[in-house]
Amino acid sequence: MRYLFSISVISIFFFISSCKKKENLTNSQFLNETVDSTAVLKYSGQFSSGPYGTTTGTVEIFQQNELLKVKLSGFNTSNGPALHVYLSKEAMPINYIDLGNLKSINGNQVYSIPGMPDFNTYKYISIHCVQYNHLFGSALFN
Repeated sequence: MRYLFSISVISIFFFISSCKKKENLTNSQFLNETVDSTAVLKYSGQFSSGPYGTTTGTVEIFQQNELLKVKLSGFNTSNGPALHVYLSKEAMPINYIDLGNLKSINGNQVYSIPGMPDFNTYKYISIHCVQYNHLFGSALFN
């Protein structure tokens, strides 16, 4: 009985702490990414922390010709496994476009947006732990 209780406690602890450890995503090559100076700023917003992490910084969406880019500036978030950047209809992403793996937990970084989504409905950039479906932070842009 004592063994079963110990295993249960360890399992619960692992589940609760699982999105706050592992992969060190800090990579200096992404700390100063920029957008082409001819790109036009379309939207911007500030990150707010989610229930599973602390996230700060600015998000900007730029358009250059037919290409759309998301720039995270002054960005910082808690570390975790399988963190992705989503363009989403909701802060907690249910309907989203996956922009890829988070390149670094801090610094300036740029992501391409495929196609031309409707920004009247896709209003959030979210930092999301795919492995455990945990929201680390989001930014509502205008």
